[in-house]
Formats: sequence, structure tokens, C-alpha cells
Amino acid sequence: MKIVACNSNLPLAKAVADKLGMPLTNASVRRFADMEVFVEIHENIRGEDVFVIQSTSYPANDNLMELLITLDALRRSSARRVTAVLPYFGYARQDRKSSPRSPISAKLVANLITQAGADRVLTMDLHAGQIQGFFDIPVDNLYAAPLFSRDIQTRFAGRDLMVVSPDVGGVVRARTIAQQIHSDLAIIDKRRPQAGVSEVMNVIGDVTGRDCIIIDDIIDSGGTHCNAAQALMDHGARSVSAYVTHGVFSGGAVARVEKSPIETMIVTDSIAATSAVQDATNIRQLPIAPLLAEAMRRISEERSVSSLFC
Repeated sequence: MKIVACNSNLPLAKAVADKLGMPLTNASVRRFADMEVFVEIHENIRGEDVFVIQSTSYPANDNLMELLITLDALRRSSARRVTAVLPYFGYARQDRKSSPRSPISAKLVANLITQAGADRVLTMDLHAGQIQGFFDIPVDNLYAAPLFSRDIQTRFAGRDLMVVSPDVGGVVRARTIAQQIHSDLAIIDKRRPQAGVSEVMNVIGDVTGRDCIIIDDIIDSGGTHCNAAQALMDHGARSVSAYVTHGVFSGGAVARVEKSPIETMIVTDSIAATSAVQDATNIRQLPIAPLLAEAMRRISEERSVSSLFC
């Protein structure tokens, strides 16, 4: 078993390697002067089970090209099996035709990863479950829900909790955590007049006097979560916190979250934290290295991954 780290999230790759008790494979992933990506593997991987860790987060296109070229290098180096480990799968929100003559970019990226040489994919909290069907290779989709549930039960013990889905599409995800912590569920009814902009229309459920916890898979500009938090407070919520798997935090999202009524926002380290995220007073990261490491160990040993969540 070998672990190759690209450049998007080296701290996470090193943490996973530490959990597995093995070093990262000696490899170079660098740029030429014109910013072309060059990858070189400096040790023998012939016949090995290789895992490539790379989140396709900002800059998404650069990180995606790093992943594709690394996969190609490994395939040409006669690795026995190559698993693309994508803690965050970029382009996942483009999973359908949202308007006439628009692409389904998630499918295109799935094709690129497969053609580059991946034999299977390991990822976490896909934006839409059907993306697994975009691949013609096995896909293991891990869930942050157990990590969130344990953290909520530890930090919010004894409080009157209400789990909140920030939109109708996230109800299943939120309901899973509500069941695990034995809480009620509320739903934010919102609409998007345009990409990146959301407006809260209604709050479905009585949140008066409750400590609300928003559950979601991605925070990008932060508008959805900040608007939802304000709506919940306007409807009488006692406090609002948020648990989000992937902290994209584009533009002024961090400043927006800090100024919002959100008491604490917990994100995983599927995306490397920027200095703004590290310095934020109400944003905290939850490590996923133990979960990724165990899933990778089970894949390498041909054991069940789904039993991690049973």
C-alpha cells in the first residue's frame, strides 16, 4: 500500500499517513515556468495498491489537473490499483442541466478521472448521491454524519436541540443526524434568484426557544447559512450553530459568517483551512483523517467500507 499526496491538502494527507503508520510516497508534483503540471514518482510502485489524496478545491482546475496527471503517472508506472481519494469532489454542484444548453460538469470530471487511470474513487459527502453513477468504476462515498453526531452530543449535551436543513434538498442529510441525536427537524424554504444568491422564504417547524443546528454539505459564499441563521433567530431560536462538511469559503464568506448570528460553525478539514478560516473566531475544523485512513485500510484489505456507518 502506498499513499501519494498532491498539493491541495498536504496536512490532511500527512495526517492520514500518520494514522496508517506509513510515510507518504516520495513524489514531486510541481510546475514548469509556464505553470504546466509535472509529476514524478521517485520510488518503485510496480504492483502496489496506491492511494492519491487530492481535494479538487480552489484553485479547482489546477488541483484537478494535478490529480489527473498524477493518476496518469501512476498508471504508467504499473501500479496494481490506483484509488483517487477526493475528500472534496469539486464540480459536484453541476450534477444536472440547470438551464438549456448547459453542461453536466460532474459527469465530465468523472469521465476524466476514470480515463486518467483511477480504478476506484473514495470521496466524502457528495453533493448529490447520483454522482456515484457518473463513474464506471467503484465509488465509496463516506459520510460526516457520525462525526457530527458525536461532536454535537459532546458539545450540546443537555440543550434543547433542533436540527435544521437549510433547504429542501438537504432534508435527508439533516434527518439522519436528527435521528442519531434524537432531535426534531426543521426546514428552511428558500429560493435562488440566481447562482450564489439565496433568499429565505419560510421556516417550516417551530424553533422558538430551541438551540438550532444547521446541517449542510457545502458552504461557499455563506449566504445560505447566514440568511438561514438570521431567519431562525427572527423566528425565536435561542441560538444557531452549523455543521458543514466542506468549507469552500469563497470571497468574503469567512467575514460574513463572523458577522452572522451563527454561534459556531464546524467544518471538516476536507479542504485545507486558509489563514482567514484559522483566524475566525466562530469557525472550527473537525479532523477526518481517522475516517479516511480506516476506509483506505479497508479498501486495501478488501474489507467492507459501508460497515463503518452501520
